[in-house]
Amino acid sequence: MADWVFEIVCAGEAGRGKAARDWAYTGGRSWAGLPDLRTFDLYAPAPDGAHDPFNNDGAGPLFMAILAFSTRDALEAVVETAPLASALACAPGGLAFTCSSFERRFYPVGREAKPTPLRARFSYVVRYHKPAQDEAAFIRNYVDTHPPTLGQLPGIRAVMCYFPQDIVAPGVQPADYMIGNEVVFDSVEAFNAAMQSPVRQELRRHFGEFPPFTGRNTHYPMNRTRLVG
Repeated sequence: MADWVFEIVCAGEAGRGKAARDWAYTGGRSWAGLPDLRTFDLYAPAPDGAHDPFNNDGAGPLFMAILAFSTRDALEAVVETAPLASALACAPGGLAFTCSSFERRFYPVGREAKPTPLRARFSYVVRYHKPAQDEAAFIRNYVDTHPPTLGQLPGIRAVMCYFPQDIVAPGVQPADYMIGNEVVFDSVEAFNAAMQSPVRQELRRHFGEFPPFTGRNTHYPMNRTRLVG
């Protein structure tokens, strides 16, 4: 199961968070009318309390907006024709944006034979940034080892990987991603329990065996609100 998504990431001082998210909710009304839009999710930093024993990258961006489409053609048509740059220029001052396109693939969890959809509201959003010694080898190793193991975390509801595409919005820079990942739980408490499991230790072992890379890797606990779909 897969779809094609456009990610808008908003960064800025923490004190600008409420204004940025208020603007995103309001601006989302116009984005909600984009042709062939399947889902539109808005992510905000989760309150304090999420604990990964191996990572603490802070609160993360002020918000992330993820717009999903059924086909690559639909995504490409919207990115090329929607006036995203002018819309972002109307955002409150002091904010910075990246806009990136992906193929998003879903993976099975637990004993399920088929991939599970995105429904639960707590997400741990992970992004690996360039460079790597061999990007293709890094991505191949990640996909071979991580999603099957992530799917065994206690209480997990969905696993997704994000594969960057060369679809760029005019006037807005994309992030320098190699691959993205997202794991989903019912609550921060369920996430914390999973982070204490032997499966989390196994994932850490995989991390130590990744092909060489020197880019950043970020891990942000976020709460998701579905605005469309």
